[in-house]
Amino acid sequence: MEQTPLTVKGMSCGHCVKAVEDSVGNLAGVESVSVNLDAGTVQVSHDTTAADHKKIEETIEDQGYDVVQ
Repeated sequence: MEQTPLTVKGMSCGHCVKAVEDSVGNLAGVESVSVNLDAGTVQVSHDTTAADHKKIEETIEDQGYDVVQ
């Protein structure tokens, strides 16, 4: 499993946390998702062959948030 830290802009409440955790958590190959709302970060533990970085970023962006490179 790989640990991928992401900086995400636009998250401001518990609903935002749930939206990101649920959408990314439902991807095949994702073991865990942890959102730190105060820091604006998302930590994803995943199998890169099933859920690569691009797929995770697209999933977060589909929820209306911006992944900062």
